[in-house]
Amino acid sequence: MSVHATARIVADRTGLPVLTSDGPLALRRTRSTGPHQRVTVVGAMSAPLGGDRLAVEADVRDGARLTVDAAAATIALPGPTGEHARHDVTLSVGEDAELHWLPQQLIVARDSDLGMHTRVRLAPTARLVLREEQILGRHGEEPGTLTSRLTVHRAGRPLLDTELACGPGAPGGWDGPAVLAGHRAVGQLLVVDPAYEGRPAEPRPLGATAALTPLAGPAVLVTAVAADALALRRVLADAQQGLLARLHR
Repeated sequence: MSVHATARIVADRTGLPVLTSDGPLALRRTRSTGPHQRVTVVGAMSAPLGGDRLAVEADVRDGARLTVDAAAATIALPGPTGEHARHDVTLSVGEDAELHWLPQQLIVARDSDLGMHTRVRLAPTARLVLREEQILGRHGEEPGTLTSRLTVHRAGRPLLDTELACGPGAPGGWDGPAVLAGHRAVGQLLVVDPAYEGRPAEPRPLGATAALTPLAGPAVLVTAVAADALALRRVLADAQQGLLARLHR
């Protein structure tokens, strides 16, 4: 039997007035150092399975600071009927608010079929750090099918709209030299900060399989592929540390 569940977070200057868990999406208020409230997503059961419809909504209101992370990786698994699963994320960040969205890896197991769409709405003075990491198959396993889209609007205008489809159900070429080139870990890091309006970052490679690209707005996008989850995390973590250090100088 498929699961339909929506978890919701609201953060404001006073704390976390709304923290609603649902089904396999268990939200826990966890200790944080610094000004950010912190919420950790703890998987209450295996999900998403084929046919599941999962959603997470986070509303960071004016002046609030929130970090959302996860206790463990998410594993997309096939269900008994072979149905398509969905996992949608909706994020809203208000004026002078800040969100660090840092989930653990998404692992797409063999024979699974998952569609994921992350939608972000940012106020003009909002700040965002968003990391996505997708691992195609468990160790020694062929991947399932994944379609992942990230859509970001700032001040009501499009900032980024990117989509990746991979696995046996994806259009041909996904594993060729122009896309993954045989790598099984892919990820991106998006940093949005009004400070970039005055001093945009320079585009540059980050090693052999990653690149930093300034966007047409106060934002930087790092994209990377790697042989495995550990190598991917290392590249994105180093990039995040360097970008935030530069902003705080």
